[in-house]
Amino acid sequence: MKIAFAGFRHDHIFVLYEQAKNHKKYEIVGAFEGDGKARRRAEEKGISFRYSSYKGLLADGEVETVALGGAYGDRGKMAIAALKAGKNVISDKPLCTDVSELDEIERLAKEKGLAVSCMFTMRFEKKIVAVKKLIESGELGEIQNVYIGGQHPLQYGRRPEWYFEKGKHGGVINDLAVHGIDILYFFGIEPEKVNAARVWNAYADKERDFKDCGQFMLTAKNGAGVIGDVSYSVPDGAEFDLPYYWQFYVWGTKGVISFSLNEKETKYYVKGEKTPRILEEEPVGDYLTDFLKVARGDKDADLSSDEVFLSTRTTLEIQKIADKTER
Repeated sequence: MKIAFAGFRHDHIFVLYEQAKNHKKYEIVGAFEGDGKARRRAEEKGISFRYSSYKGLLADGEVETVALGGAYGDRGKMAIAALKAGKNVISDKPLCTDVSELDEIERLAKEKGLAVSCMFTMRFEKKIVAVKKLIESGELGEIQNVYIGGQHPLQYGRRPEWYFEKGKHGGVINDLAVHGIDILYFFGIEPEKVNAARVWNAYADKERDFKDCGQFMLTAKNGAGVIGDVSYSVPDGAEFDLPYYWQFYVWGTKGVISFSLNEKETKYYVKGEKTPRILEEEPVGDYLTDFLKVARGDKDADLSSDEVFLSTRTTLEIQKIADKTER
């Protein structure tokens, strides 16, 4: 797969670049970044730029897939342009910040038979896959209650400046909760109704227009309740090493599991037993190899384009409701 990168405005895209660079079935054919400061920073990290414009990148017939890492508010139109040019798309999350952009992205992908993916890499975490198998096994019974804790550090002064520019970020729920919403679908817990959602400013005291806190309450199709918090509330210092970074609680009629991405060993409890069981984790596939399946049209991919559209659409809906809710 010949891939070109457009936009280096968030650190996630550098991770994808390194993964593609080291993947036997991917060839990086070039990169583009229109912002001078971002381009210099990327060059310091070893990125070579072949294209002087995004239009030039899209005109290159050698490029099969475009990887997007620009400001969130710019990604939708860049994805649309790539699809119009006949390119597959991989985007850092979020894919876009507006439902109308998503509608066009989905329409073009289906019309042209192109693949669209988003870096929902949590689907490829050993722990997440193990929990999915546990839920499907029925050991926990029917899932009835879920809590998602997706709190992040604000890292003010280190976060890209565009985060705080009007129209560039798109909202803390769309930014962070999209991972959690995608995992709900991955677990077979399908959101059906948004009961409440709210965003407000609390931690970014130098950017009072930036709503850095987000919470929501959902009902799933089976009647289960979901509560989530995706605020930029993690204190400086602990940051991404926080032991409960991306913490989930999942209660079923027969058992309960609590887990976070940073914990080494995960335990769960089942009805009638005082001693917890240990969650067994096994090796899993990787995101880029899975995308090759999507691009080929294989049906056994772990993250299809339709699943990307669904998780993105649901999260945009929650963000929209939160934006309308007064404090």
